[in-house]
Amino acid sequence: MKRYTLALLLLFMVIPSMVAQELNCRVVVNSDKIQGTNKEVFNTLQNAISEYMNDTKFTSVQLSPTERIECTLQFIVSEYTDERFVCQLQIQSRRPVYNSSYTSTLINFQDNEVEFNYKEYDPLIYSSSTYENNLTCILNFYAYMILGIDFDSFTLYGGDAFYEMARTMVSLGQSTQEPGWKAFENNRNRSAILAAFTEPATKPFREMWYNYHRKGMDEMVLGVAKARSTVGKSLSILPELYSNNSTSVIFPMFKEAKFDEIINIYSKASSTEKSDMYDLLIDIYPSENNILEKIKEESR
Repeated sequence: MKRYTLALLLLFMVIPSMVAQELNCRVVVNSDKIQGTNKEVFNTLQNAISEYMNDTKFTSVQLSPTERIECTLQFIVSEYTDERFVCQLQIQSRRPVYNSSYTSTLINFQDNEVEFNYKEYDPLIYSSSTYENNLTCILNFYAYMILGIDFDSFTLYGGDAFYEMARTMVSLGQSTQEPGWKAFENNRNRSAILAAFTEPATKPFREMWYNYHRKGMDEMVLGVAKARSTVGKSLSILPELYSNNSTSVIFPMFKEAKFDEIINIYSKASSTEKSDMYDLLIDIYPSENNILEKIKEESR
């Protein structure tokens, strides 16, 4: 994982000969809910967003083309009138696990407050410090969060610089009347997401995130039992963190990204390990018993 050590050293340094973009982003604009309109505008929008996410250099981090972060943005359009789009946005990102073909999900989150104006064929202009329009502000925010959460998984608090860039987008968004930006209005909106990764009260989550991935998942190739034990120890901070921050969006984000993986990790664990992990998580996620019961199932 030397790429992240090197990349952090080069953060915000200008190296003209190295200009590889940071993201390898698949974009889908789903307009199935929209009837009786020209569908071409949705194809145009999809292409415009795809070009923006894949061709924009969001930071000065230097990554080779093969090191770009794999992610997906799926816009589900629920309303379209007079160039105004109302959407749900599903954001996913993944990172490779050392010396394996497995990729670990880092983000699997749905933003239900995505609205913007887009005129067909209008260019999407990138700016890291000024408000161009709500679409690019949202795209920038999630690009920075994808980078921050990814870098946090490789280096302890490695996402700090990216979260500060995301903070600028939240500030710009809050200066408008667009939904999804206001502080304390919704505990799953973009302001809440940023707070979840930057507030001192939830900083232990980021330490857990690093230990889980770098010291746990990346060590699976050297020994599954030891790596699984590290994963379990890293997750042991969650109950106390939850008791002090139960409404934080960080907990549904963790569930949506990691439950399937945790079930897989513990599929061949001992009965004691399975039971301990079930007990740890069920107190935080009591409504998810049907899913968490799978942790205790005997492997076949």
